[in-house]
Amino acid sequence: MQVRYQDIACWIETQIQQRVWQVGERIPSVREMSRLQHVSPMTVMRAYEQLEADGWVEARPRSGFFVRPHYNQLADNILARPQADSQWLNTHQDVFDVISASHQGTRYPFGSAFPDPQLFPMQALGRAMARVLRQSSHPDHFTILPPGDMGLRRLIAQRYLRQGIKVGIDEIIITNGAIEALSLSLAALTQPGDKVIIEAPAFYGVLQTLERLQLEPIAVSVDPDTGIDINELERALASHQVSACWLMSNFHNPTGASIPDIDRPRIVSLLAAYQVPLIEDDVYGELYFSSSRPMPLKAHDTQGGVLHCGSFSKQLAPGFRVGWIAAGCYAMQIEKRQSVSSLAVGAPNQLAIADYLKQGGYDAHLRRLRETLSARQNRVLTQLNAILPASTWISAPKGGYFLWVILDKKVDTRELFHALRPFGVTIAPGALFATDGRFNHCFRLNISTEHNDAVCDGLNQIARSLSSLFAAPPVPVK
Repeated sequence: MQVRYQDIACWIETQIQQRVWQVGERIPSVREMSRLQHVSPMTVMRAYEQLEADGWVEARPRSGFFVRPHYNQLADNILARPQADSQWLNTHQDVFDVISASHQGTRYPFGSAFPDPQLFPMQALGRAMARVLRQSSHPDHFTILPPGDMGLRRLIAQRYLRQGIKVGIDEIIITNGAIEALSLSLAALTQPGDKVIIEAPAFYGVLQTLERLQLEPIAVSVDPDTGIDINELERALASHQVSACWLMSNFHNPTGASIPDIDRPRIVSLLAAYQVPLIEDDVYGELYFSSSRPMPLKAHDTQGGVLHCGSFSKQLAPGFRVGWIAAGCYAMQIEKRQSVSSLAVGAPNQLAIADYLKQGGYDAHLRRLRETLSARQNRVLTQLNAILPASTWISAPKGGYFLWVILDKKVDTRELFHALRPFGVTIAPGALFATDGRFNHCFRLNISTEHNDAVCDGLNQIARSLSSLFAAPPVPVK
C-alpha cells in the first residue's frame, strides 16, 4: 500500500514538472484516479495528501485538488540537472533555463526574447484567418509548397520596392519563422567543419544553429553603439577560409546596435571581395524609432550575395511563425533544401497574413507599435539609470525592444538570474550570447511590456538582488 501511493504521488509530480498539469488546473479526482490506477480511493487520497504536503497541489473544498504555483520547486529541479563539460552544451543549458523560466508564469519576463503579445492586432488577424478559411474550402487551397504563397511573396516584394530595393518575387522563399530562414540559408552555404563569421555577442539561436550544423564560429566584436567592428571583420576574412557571414544589421540582439549607414556599403563590398555570402538577419528592422526605416545591407547588394532574412513574428504575428528569405542567387538552392526538410509553411498562416496586408492598416499598426516601444524604452531607461550602480552602462537603441546592460566585471549575471527566480523575475544573462564567458557580466532586458507599477517593482527587484549579491563589503571603521 505504501509503495503504491508513493508511486502515484511521484507520477503526478513528474507530470506537473513536465507541465502536463499547469498551475491552477484541477488534477483528476480521487475517484477518477482510483479507476485509472486500479487502486482504492484511500490509496489515491494518501498520494494527494503527500503532494499537498510537498507543496505541489492544494485541496479546495467541494472542488478537488489543484496545482499550486511551484516556481521554487521547478527552479531547484532545473538547477539540479548535471551540467555538461562542453561549452556548447553549457550555453544550451543556460538558454534552456531562461526559456523555461520565461514560460512558467513568470510575473516579470524581462529575459524573454518575445515581444509583449498585447502589442499585436490579434482581432484583425483573427478576422483575416476566418476569411481565408471561409474562402478556401477546397483541400488543395491549403497545399502550398516551397517557395510559398505567391500572393504573400508578391506583397513582400512590393514592400522591398517601396524601400528602393530591387527584389524579384522568385528570390523570395517563405519559411517557418526567421530561425528557419537563417538555418536554411546557412545550411545551403556550408558543409560540416566550415568556418562562419558571427558576431560577439551573438544571438543564441546562431550558436545553437552552428553547433547543430557542425560549423566553426569565427567571432567578430560588436560595439553596442556602432555594431560589428569592420576592421576586425576584415582581419577575420584575411586570416580564415570562411564560407559565410551571419550578422544583424539593425537593432542587434542582444545589444540593440545598428550599423551606421556610412559603413553598410563597405561591409557588403568587403564580403563580396572575399566571395563570402552574407546572411543578413533583419527581423527587427521595422521597429525603428527614427523617421525612416534603416536600409538593410541587401540594398547595397549588386551581385546577389546577400541573403536577407525577415519575419512577421516581431512586429505582427509571433505565433504564426511566418518568415522569409530574399535569397538572391541562392534562391533555388534554398528552395530545394526546404523541400526535403520542413517541406512547407502552414498555408492558413501565410494566407491570413497576406489577407491582413491587403486589407491595409499594417503600416498604421507599425507606427503605433514603434511609438509604444520607444516610450516604454524611455521609461525603463529612466528608472534603470536611477537605481543601478553608477558604473553600469546601459544601451539606448534606436529601435527594437532590448536593452544591453554591462555591469562591473566581478559580476556574474547567471548568479543574478538565479537570485531573481524566487521573485518571478527573469533576465537573459550574458552567458547565453557567447561560449567563452566574455559577457558573463552583462545581461539583456526585454522592455516591451507596459511600464506599470508591477514592472517598476520587477526592475527594482533587479537592483535589490544585484546589490545583495555583489555589493562591496563595508569598510571597517578604526
